[in-house]
Parts: sequence; structure tokens; C-alpha cells
Amino acid sequence: MSTAARTPHILTRSGDPDFVDLDWSIPISDWESDRLVDMPSGIHRHPVVFVAYREGVYAIKELPVDLAAHEYEMLRSMEDETRHMARAAGLVTRPWLSDDVEASGAVITRYVRHAFPYRELVTGTGFGERRDALLDAFAGLLVELHLGGFYWGDCSLSNILYRWDASSINAIMIDAETSRIYDQLSRGQRAEDLAIMEMNVAGEMADVALEHGASLDDADLDLGSDISARYASLWSELTKSLIVTAGDHFRIRQRIDRLHGLGFAVEDIDLIPVDDGTNVKIKVTVGGRQYHSEQLRQITGIDVSENQARTILSDLTYHEAKFGVTSETGKAVGAMRWRSTVFEPLVLRISELLPAIDAYQAYCDYLEFRLVMATERERDVSNEEAFSVWEANGFPGLKGASDDHADEDGDAVEGDAALAADGT
Repeated sequence: MSTAARTPHILTRSGDPDFVDLDWSIPISDWESDRLVDMPSGIHRHPVVFVAYREGVYAIKELPVDLAAHEYEMLRSMEDETRHMARAAGLVTRPWLSDDVEASGAVITRYVRHAFPYRELVTGTGFGERRDALLDAFAGLLVELHLGGFYWGDCSLSNILYRWDASSINAIMIDAETSRIYDQLSRGQRAEDLAIMEMNVAGEMADVALEHGASLDDADLDLGSDISARYASLWSELTKSLIVTAGDHFRIRQRIDRLHGLGFAVEDIDLIPVDDGTNVKIKVTVGGRQYHSEQLRQITGIDVSENQARTILSDLTYHEAKFGVTSETGKAVGAMRWRSTVFEPLVLRISELLPAIDAYQAYCDYLEFRLVMATERERDVSNEEAFSVWEANGFPGLKGASDDHADEDGDAVEGDAALAADGT
């Protein structure tokens, strides 16, 4: 077949490369392009490669065209619902191949910067002291997706990427081949998704134990059921109704604050009269898990993940209190002054000292160090004093220091780095 007859159909998005310089006439596993880069990765069901462009690093997964088109559509459809999902960047089809051939299609996603597969969290045969953080991240992701009507169908540890988020862990969904989207999931659909997750996770934890030479008795086979229990508790908190009596309307604000504290935005509040109008039933419609990140972005223009935003907002509040800022105008001006004189200089300093580390995450780690230092000394500690001690002691508490994934080919990689597609 002539080269002209092997012209692919490439669908890309504004802001991403066109990918036309890649050799789509052959399978991606045969590529020898200078754009290829090695990224953290696990076991794949389909061939996966990573390519670097000026816009960032991208994961390219090769699979039958119908599966590729479905996954691309699912990822695109959920973009407005969550920030905890891979961002689709392109869809490629090879019209000269039959649709059922593995190489007939490819889906391209942006790589999530500073993310890593679950095995980097493993300690021995389990997750050790990180287990609770993993449970929260995993359950939170599932709840958020289910609230958006997203049925996963193949949830597992491998189909999620992980990233440090202040003192927590952020979970990012990366594989949507088996997913479907509904207006609302039934209880049965949610239960089925959780059952699949428990089975997959048990198998993965058994593999982890065997790889460490341990028996199945030592495997953390309860991890999946513990995720489901955490999920059930969070789901109940987010979806339960509340009945308040006259004079107790302050409980409405308490309910909203509680949901915000969990990181979920509140979209609608439905006040329904009950008991002949003497009481009110409150039903709250919950949005995505990005309340604090949206709040920080609106106030300062800084775009970070949810728990990083919560920590950084606390630092902003600390500086407002320290300098006596109370009026709304004063807070707006103070926020910009804080960003230009405190936040940005420290982030730049971190970036220069630790170029391979997520500077926003490191800023959160630094704030924790400053708090501990001030508590131990029983006095306020300036940023300069705290940072100097933090640097001199080798940046204690710094997370993600092993995620040193520089581009070996010297290509400029800006913006998001790509999806380490463990399980794709």
C-alpha cells in the first residue's frame, strides 16, 4: 500500500499539537521518533508511548478505533464535571485498517504533571501509613464520578494516577474504555461499580504481596472493601437530606460549610416545606470536588489542586490577619500583594532550588514546616527565617522528591507533563 493511502485521520484540540510529524503509517510500538520519552508506567492492556512537545508530554494509547473513539468521548464529556480525570487531547484513526485491529485507532491524553502509579506508594505488602490517604483519595474520586453520572466499569488501582496534594493524595482517573455516562446512576449501578473495584483491587494487592515474596495471608485484601466503606460514608454525607425547624436555619449554613470542608462545591439548595410548613427539608445538589481550588483561583488567579488550594488559602488568611486586613476592598488588594510579595517569590525560589519538583506542592510542604517551627519556638516565624532553616536542613517533609522525570532528550516540556498510563 502506498504512503499516500496511509494517511491517518487526526482530531486534535486547540492548544495541543497536531501530531502530524509522527509516523502513523506504522504501529506506535515500532516508532523511533526523537519525540519519544520514558515516563513512569505500569502494565498496559494496549500499546502506550509518551511523546514530548513544546506544549507538554502526551500519552498515546493504541487500541481498536471504536474503543478509542468511545474513550475520547467519555473523557471529553466529563471535563466540566471534574478535574480528576485525564484530559483528552486527540483521537487518531487509521482508515486503511479494519476497525477491529488493535492499531486501527489511538487516543491521546495530556500527561498529568508530577503524577505517579500506585506502586510508588506501596510499602512492603501494602500502603503503610499512606493507606488512609489512599482510601480518602480513591473513595473521593469514585463519589465525584458517580455524582456526575459516570459509571466506570473497570475501576482499579492501576487505572488511577496519584499525585501529592498538600498533606493528602490526589487520585486521577485515566482509563475510560469501559465507562458509560447517565443522567444519574442507580443504586444498583453504583453497587456494581464498587463490586468490580473491590475484585480488581484485591487482585492487585495479591500481586503486590506475591512480588514481595509474601503469602496471600499477608496481602491487604480488605483494601477494596475499606474503600467501599469510606465511599458509603462520604456518599451519605453528600446526599442526605436535613430537616430544620424554625429558628434553626443556622444549620443550613453548617451543612454547606461541612460540604465545602469536604472539598465539594454546592450548586443548588432546595428548601422544601414539610410538616404543614413548620419545618423545612434541605436537599443540596453537590458539584465537583474543587471548592477551594475555585475559590483560590477567583481570589488570586492561582490554579492548583483542591487540598493545595485549601492549604494556600490558609496562608493567605494568616497574612490577612497578620496585617489587619478586614474590608472586602482591603482583602482584594491584600490578596494581590500577598501573591506578588510572598507567594510568587517563594515559588520561584523553590523552582530554582528544586526544578524537578512540583513547586506548589513544595510550597505547601514548606508551610507545614513553618507551622511546626513556629509551634516549637512558641512565636511567629518569618518566611525568610523559616525557609532558610528548611533549606539548610535539606527540605524536611518535601513530598514527591523521587519524581525526578527530566526530559532526557532536552526537549522543552512546558505546562502539564503527561499521563503515566498505568493500566491503560
